[in-house]
Amino acid sequence: MPVAFRHRSFRFFFYSNEGNPREDMHVHVRNSDGEAKFWLHPTVSLADSDGFDARTLRELRAIVSENREKIEKAWNEHFA
Repeated sequence: MPVAFRHRSFRFFFYSNEGNPREDMHVHVRNSDGEAKFWLHPTVSLADSDGFDARTLRELRAIVSENREKIEKAWNEHFA
């Protein structure tokens, strides 16, 4: 489970074996309160969530947007 980066209590990561064929570029976010999945293209959007309230999801979406290049780089390095 490669971690792209951490922010406060959140871990931003992806699963190595997710989908066959592999799903489009996305990132999972987890902490002790829940987990969410965000698509990166064409724009950052929520795919699924469990445990996070709407305010936290808005905050996480903004963090993913701000760090999209970092996430894309980690994805490409891992799946290349």
